[in-house]
Amino acid sequence: MQDGLVAFEFNLGGQIMHVVLVEPEIPPNTGNIARTCAATGTILHLIEPLGFSISDRNLKRAGVDYWHLVEVQIHGSWEALPEDLRVPERIHLFTSHAETRYTDIHYGPNDVLVFGRESVGLSPSLLKQYSDRTRVIPMNGAVRSLNLSNAVAIVVYEAQRQRDFCDLDA
Repeated sequence: MQDGLVAFEFNLGGQIMHVVLVEPEIPPNTGNIARTCAATGTILHLIEPLGFSISDRNLKRAGVDYWHLVEVQIHGSWEALPEDLRVPERIHLFTSHAETRYTDIHYGPNDVLVFGRESVGLSPSLLKQYSDRTRVIPMNGAVRSLNLSNAVAIVVYEAQRQRDFCDLDA
């Protein structure tokens, strides 16, 4: 781990999910997402470049005192993400430019939930590469996008709900 973040192995009966943030820009969003990952036993992957330092005070503050409960992996690029996480059948890319609703698909163990930058989302090339794996969270057409940490929480908890919350406490 870089700059003092601790990796913690949190495996819910072999049912690990992965959240991938591609080039996140806003420290409090990433901190809030880390807290969601800690609460659900989800591994958090950050794809560089990051729009902040991993030691940013706002990042740590948003994650409160749960950093020791989340496994955070930092990768230099999408291509540096381990190959076993880039298997098309396991990937779900979230974008406001998709037709398939996030609730219309079945989430399985070891799925990889991919979210883009707050300002522009995922790159067109990545969306094209996985065009049949794009998902949308429906919203009022007057709203361009949801807050990234809210979007991640919505999807992670839907995936957990479908899997009967995989040993999470009620």
